[in-house]
Amino acid sequence: MRVEWSRPDLKHSQLVHLYEDHKDRNTNQIESYRGRTKLIHQELQTGNTSLKLSSVQVSDEGLYKCFIKSKSWNDEATFNVKVEVVGHPPVITVDGFDDSGGLHLQCESEGWYPEPDLEWLNSEGVSLSPETTEKHRTTDRFSVKHTVIVHQSGKIHCRVKLRHHMLETPISTTMITHLETDTGQ
Repeated sequence: MRVEWSRPDLKHSQLVHLYEDHKDRNTNQIESYRGRTKLIHQELQTGNTSLKLSSVQVSDEGLYKCFIKSKSWNDEATFNVKVEVVGHPPVITVDGFDDSGGLHLQCESEGWYPEPDLEWLNSEGVSLSPETTEKHRTTDRFSVKHTVIVHQSGKIHCRVKLRHHMLETPISTTMITHLETDTGQ
């Protein structure tokens, strides 16, 4: 039996994992997959040719093909693998007040893949419009930063969302606005 996992979306449909003649034969394996792929040999007898990939990286996202060949038949299946990386919890910074007494808040979160959504919510859960929005991408991760000006005191939340993942940081503006009033600024 031959079980061959490859990446047809890469140049020359490169090898991810090869099992043939009762052994793993990964001498021609893509370098970035070395030591990270595994087939459960006992499961092959029951028809399970699942590939286990450890230490998943953003570059692992893409098209995978499994080709199976035995003496009497062959078959193949293609899978599209999506990778998600949950970044750091959002950090809120107080940037002072404007001339109208509005409190400038900045929220930033980094290390996400793919690009997440960032939003500000007031204490009733209503979305606040950001004054500025910045997005940065490193090689394989995203950072987002929003600035908002708040004129009422209360609890404000900065929320970062990516599909089924969400991280949130609250801040109480009540104490900050009292400090501004007390110091006469």
